[in-house]
Amino acid sequence: MKKEDILDAYRWRQATKEFDADRKIDEEDFEFILETGRLSPSSFGFEPWQFVVVRREDLLQKIKDHAWGAQGQALTASHFVLILARTPEAMRHDSDYIRHVVMDVQGRTEDEYALRVKRVREFQEQDYRLLDDERVFQEWIKRQTYIPLGNMMTAAAQIGIDSCPIEGFNQADIDELLISEGVMERGAWSLSVMVAFGHRARDFAPKTRRDFNEVVKYIG
Repeated sequence: MKKEDILDAYRWRQATKEFDADRKIDEEDFEFILETGRLSPSSFGFEPWQFVVVRREDLLQKIKDHAWGAQGQALTASHFVLILARTPEAMRHDSDYIRHVVMDVQGRTEDEYALRVKRVREFQEQDYRLLDDERVFQEWIKRQTYIPLGNMMTAAAQIGIDSCPIEGFNQADIDELLISEGVMERGAWSLSVMVAFGHRARDFAPKTRRDFNEVVKYIG
């Protein structure tokens, strides 16, 4: 793919607030989008996320009822994804999940695991002081999930598929809904962000952005 083709996809992509409900994304294309999310980088490679594709109409309606930012997207998008973030308990340096990722996913030895955990502990306790404040820890985890979010939206744009990231919801209310609906386990996950995919219902005005020289600063 040429560089200009990539930039054209960025220029074309807009936050689509309402989709053409009659146009569906091919499953092969959607799996490609999800795969770009799965392959995304994360701090220490710990992948503190899960992508939940919601297909149930009744749950989509309930999400719409609980999320003011999803009013036009929840019921018109071809595919609607919840990006969940693990909780601080699961992401502590001494958690079972971290051991699973280091040993089973990354294939490290016991000695390598011990060194890895030592460094992660220093990072959590000293560098970012994440263990001092659970909310700060949770927000650090959620920031990781925006990496696959951005990658999936960009990949979608490159194959002509629209998207819209959604943060417009009350955190406590939406988490309770997803727990009550069996989407996630209490204490294990929290909703980070939602993203809708499909095809725009109408054309957009040209994208506007600040000038390159206003955004970029070189030192030296």
